[in-house]
Amino acid sequence: MHEHDSPHYGCIGVGVGPANLSLASLLHGDQSIPSLFLEQKEYFSWHDGQQLPGTTLQVSMLKDLVSLADPTNRFSFLSYLHAHGKIYHFINAQFDAMPRQEYRNYLRWASEQNENVLFNEKVLSVDFDGDSSGTFVVETDRRRLTADNISVGIGTSPWIPPVAPAGPHDDQFHVCDIVDKGRGLGGKRVCVVGGGQSGAEVFLDLISRPEGERPRRVSWVSRRRNYFPMDDSPFTNDFYMPSYSDYFARLDRTTREQLNAQHVLTSDGISEATLREVYQQIYVHRFVEGDRDLVALYPGHSVAKVERGAVGDWSVEIRSGDHPGTATRFETDVVVWATGFRPATPAFLEPLAGRLEREGEEYRIDDSFAVRWDGPGDRNIFVHNAAQGQRGLADRNLSLVAWRSQRIADRMRGVRTDEPADSFLDWAPKAHPSEAAQGVGG
Repeated sequence: MHEHDSPHYGCIGVGVGPANLSLASLLHGDQSIPSLFLEQKEYFSWHDGQQLPGTTLQVSMLKDLVSLADPTNRFSFLSYLHAHGKIYHFINAQFDAMPRQEYRNYLRWASEQNENVLFNEKVLSVDFDGDSSGTFVVETDRRRLTADNISVGIGTSPWIPPVAPAGPHDDQFHVCDIVDKGRGLGGKRVCVVGGGQSGAEVFLDLISRPEGERPRRVSWVSRRRNYFPMDDSPFTNDFYMPSYSDYFARLDRTTREQLNAQHVLTSDGISEATLREVYQQIYVHRFVEGDRDLVALYPGHSVAKVERGAVGDWSVEIRSGDHPGTATRFETDVVVWATGFRPATPAFLEPLAGRLEREGEEYRIDDSFAVRWDGPGDRNIFVHNAAQGQRGLADRNLSLVAWRSQRIADRMRGVRTDEPADSFLDWAPKAHPSEAAQGVGG
């Protein structure tokens, strides 16, 4: 492990996922803001437990750690390909979408190339010492450090609905553990709960396994009325541009909540390629191979009850949204919850809890993603992936990672770099020139 002699930094990052790794990459080499990014895990990982074969990234490869903020940065995806001598091979492969494992490998490479990123060190607490000239005090399981700024990028935690029986259970688990716990399912009955991309990928993986390793029945339950595709069309993707993020932040809270609900399929839908492959696999199993019992599809249903069956399996009760008074029950040996993630709780900020403003379950942030608090304006706690209610669905998406990190870096440097050109779409109403003139004169 690289030893850092200085106990004081311009920025200390807590957690090393794509978000903080992006900021670490943009700050690398900046002597005016010495930085240190700490991760409690022993090595870099990114959804390793659900890296199923064949899964791909749902965003452009240009939306890497740095390219959309600084295309010349040494930590770009192209730099990674070049460093490994495979840039021509990647071009020749003509991937429609980047393999997700390759993106994970890229992130790991970036973390290993940056000497300001350290693993196997857990941050225990963050407090503030002093008044207008004070600093943040960071206690880890190894030492005591101080910093002018804190960057929180601890990611998300798997979420399983309360209807699931208390665990842990080897035969009932979150999709984030599918690689390890999804082995040995040949001949068993499996129920997948969740109609997003993760649920689709698990379902497809299960029904695509070779004979002998394939479950004898795979049920797929989703509350959505169908298995809907992700809307990845050009104008929809304007929701994932910096100008829309700023526009969204200025809306009232009720409108923001409505927009997030209305547009959820722009980020949490299923890629059309995955849906097509799922349908084709079902066709082959049913009409070519004659296996009519392999698949059971339950869109528009919610899980109402899960309890142990009489022979040690699980009894699952589901209810239709169209017929709520009618229950359907079936038995399964394994339940896989593909029910998403929630922002992880930064328990290390507890010493400052009374000083940090909240908006619902989120920290209230300003336009630089700094938490509003009662401390000095040049001492900031920045948060990543924790303000979907204030910044929209793109806040947890990879699309704006580099731009958000650039805005945070600008805040610490006291500058503002040029923003990308505005959207083609006029999101906000504009007054007619004559009306604007009357308003000024009035």
